[in-house]
Amino acid sequence: MKLGGWGRFPVLETTLTAPRDTAALAAALDGTAVIARGNGRAYGDSAVSPRTTVQMRHFNRLLAFDDSTGQLVAEAGVLLADVIAAFLPRGWFPMVTPGTKFVTLGGMIAADVHGKNHHCDGSMAACVDWIDIMDATGAVQRCSPHDNADLFRWTLGGMGLTGIILRAAIRLRPVETGWIRQSLHPAPDLAAAMAAFEAAQDATYSVAWIDCLRRGDGMGRSLVMLGEHAPRNTLPPRWRADPYALAPKRTLSVPFDMPGFALNGVTVRAFNQLYYWNGSRKAGTALVDWDSYFYPLDAILGWNRIYGRRGFLQFQCALPLEASEAGLTALLRAISDAGAGSFLAVLKRFGAQDSPFSFPMLGYTLALDFPVTRKTLDLMTRLDRITIDHGGRFYLAKDSRMTAETLRACDSRTPNFIDMRDRTNARDRFRSAQSERLAL
Repeated sequence: MKLGGWGRFPVLETTLTAPRDTAALAAALDGTAVIARGNGRAYGDSAVSPRTTVQMRHFNRLLAFDDSTGQLVAEAGVLLADVIAAFLPRGWFPMVTPGTKFVTLGGMIAADVHGKNHHCDGSMAACVDWIDIMDATGAVQRCSPHDNADLFRWTLGGMGLTGIILRAAIRLRPVETGWIRQSLHPAPDLAAAMAAFEAAQDATYSVAWIDCLRRGDGMGRSLVMLGEHAPRNTLPPRWRADPYALAPKRTLSVPFDMPGFALNGVTVRAFNQLYYWNGSRKAGTALVDWDSYFYPLDAILGWNRIYGRRGFLQFQCALPLEASEAGLTALLRAISDAGAGSFLAVLKRFGAQDSPFSFPMLGYTLALDFPVTRKTLDLMTRLDRITIDHGGRFYLAKDSRMTAETLRACDSRTPNFIDMRDRTNARDRFRSAQSERLAL
């Protein structure tokens, strides 16, 4: 069948198998190279194999939960949405979450996902106690920070290339309500946005929408959103009886592919103008439900169709703290000069992280999306060079078009990752279209 990622680029031919138990999974490894796939929310080709793709959604059981510690044991195919549905009413929420709840536990671990709280809580690695992995021989190994520690560390951020994640133990955080107290701060330019992040290092959550088409003095104007889990006693009386209830909301959908001309510099510039104006009107503090704060795009089913049949490209880089302002300025200037703006441009502050192959580093991360065109492919090559020149690197969970040379130029850890794959025979057994493109 033909299969792609959430960005719908590239779309590749693969054989798809969906084993229901470990015996069938081990049999799928016999004689061919495979890659595991969760819910298909990686943007590019990291969860598609040119040979056999192993769909893990049948491994979807919640196995155990400890109410005293918040430790959840679950299979790799469990959706984050199912974790929230089962445990938020009991007063627990994910410690780390990406921008969609429609991802699997195995995919979150493989990408070592980060959220709006990386600056204070770290990535997914910080809340994983142990992982069970099927290796190249079909044997199952339990790894943790203390047992099989090398395999544990390489697997977090290893994009499924160390083995197939079967199950894991993760820790949830206790919360009194399902509401977030959000503080919204308009920032007139990039320097003001970065100053707001630096002043908010004690905030649990911080994220900014950034206008990537604004030029001149207003370049990088942003809406910086800080957040804290709201205590029960701060809710209006009518909400306190059921503090985890989600207010009814309308779910939208995109039922067909939008025409390719719908997203262009003119429409994105108009959207950015309206979005910044509307956000500025709402500056201040307000209570926001957890779904709206963490997963605003999940309310639009099939939103990837907005970009048309060709699909879209995601670009996400991390820049070291000392080079972040210069690097971000250069990136925003290149984007505005090209007139190829992204209306889903997101800026976040990262904390420090020491890991073998995970994406985050101390500094800032900028995430952008572009429709697939020759113009945007050329622009992203320029953005690659700017990122490399400022000491940055790229998020493999978002990548669909980077070259092997670019990866090696931006990430000196790559040879060690390849050496680990060779030593464990993982390179012969676990391959994605991305790993082959990047010569991993």
